[in-house]
Amino acid sequence: MSSAVMRIVVGVSGGSGVIYAVRFLEVLKSLGVETHLIMTPAARETLVLETDYSVDYVESLATVCYRYMDLAAGPASGSFQTDGMAVIPCSMKTLSAIANGYEENLLVRSALVTLKERRTLVVVPRETPLTIPHIRNMLLAAEAGAVVLPAMPGFYHRPKTIDDLLNHLVGKVLDIFNIKHSLYERWKGPRK
Repeated sequence: MSSAVMRIVVGVSGGSGVIYAVRFLEVLKSLGVETHLIMTPAARETLVLETDYSVDYVESLATVCYRYMDLAAGPASGSFQTDGMAVIPCSMKTLSAIANGYEENLLVRSALVTLKERRTLVVVPRETPLTIPHIRNMLLAAEAGAVVLPAMPGFYHRPKTIDDLLNHLVGKVLDIFNIKHSLYERWKGPRK
């Protein structure tokens, strides 16, 4: 990939926490990162249930949008070069499909292409409590090369708003891709 413009595939599955995907896409757009969006039907429903955003708004944040079942789309092929992929949020169903290689749709196919090409794959599971199968699937995904970054808020930056919590998680994902940002205050040691 050219260092001039990063290209990241963004998969949005139906897990709760779709607002993380919205903020991630907003930040990537503001930073000039080329984004390739794949939203599952469940993600579209969750967006309407959990936020006041429309699917049209979310799609307007992406450079390119794909149909969920379009297995001929660019991200389905290893020759489609990217800097990686984030699945944010990652439902337990999608995590299971990624962990077990079940390429039933473009989102999962793209994630597995990302792994096979040794590119960065970040999955952001958002579920609690976790069952043994959930934990095993996270382990399988990590063993395959994915970064498992659960949507667990940190509090060392002393968040005061929901935006602070969103920015912290999105900033952690950006860190994995080595994308510079100032979304949250980094730990500098104990306050004096």
